[in-house]
Amino acid sequence: MAATGDDAAAMDSISRAPAAPAAVPNPATTGSGDPEGPEDAGESLVAAPKKHAANSDGGVETAEEALEPAEPDINELCTDMFEKMAIFLQGELTATCEDYRLLENMNKLTSLKYMEMKDISINISRNLQDLNNKYASLQPYLDQINQIEEQVSALEQAAYKLDAYSKKLEARFKKLEKR
Repeated sequence: MAATGDDAAAMDSISRAPAAPAAVPNPATTGSGDPEGPEDAGESLVAAPKKHAANSDGGVETAEEALEPAEPDINELCTDMFEKMAIFLQGELTATCEDYRLLENMNKLTSLKYMEMKDISINISRNLQDLNNKYASLQPYLDQINQIEEQVSALEQAAYKLDAYSKKLEARFKKLEKR
């Protein structure tokens, strides 16, 4: 938005106004012998921005306002903020790296456990195979034992039959003898 008429003249006079005189040092602080830090000296020399009543446009910056250096407190606060943000981000990255290291260690341990389980299962499989082979080699003997057991059962039945027959025969013989 271009200024016209009185507004243009007022802005022209503001931009050509002489710079504000430097602030007079405080006699109480100069005589103490303690030199103040550069921050305090900078604050005392910074002049407050001047606003003229003739300027009716509140959104226009004067030349003095645009050229004022930033206050040292803001610079310090920004520096402090960036340092703390760097520390925070460094902490976040460190935590993430530690999380990945932990995950890597957990994966390594899990892999070792699975390898141990694999070795155990291989040993179990080998032992089972050995047992199956031994059982297969004993199978003919087991079959013979079963056959012998059947023969013994049959022989036992025959012995009971023979005993029963002999008792009948004895009873007949005694009957014949009594006659």
